[in-house]
Amino acid sequence: MGLCFPCPGESAPPSPNLEEKRAKLAEAAERRQKEAASRGILDVQSVEEKRKRKEKIEKQMATSGPPPEGGLRWTVS
Repeated sequence: MGLCFPCPGESAPPSPNLEEKRAKLAEAAERRQKEAASRGILDVQSVEEKRKRKEKIEKQMATSGPPPEGGLRWTVS
């Protein structure tokens, strides 16, 4: 179903080779650029920067955990 730990008697699946991983990432980046060009996006670099910023913010939110208890509270009148 999803990613899980291997059974106690089995070995872990092999981790992807660093070269293969880089090649896949490069292919994906090229594909995104081609798709962006076909949609008429003129400034592909700004789109990539925005996507990277968004991923960075999402990653920070995921690692920071839940907000503290003393935050703003909304009351319904």
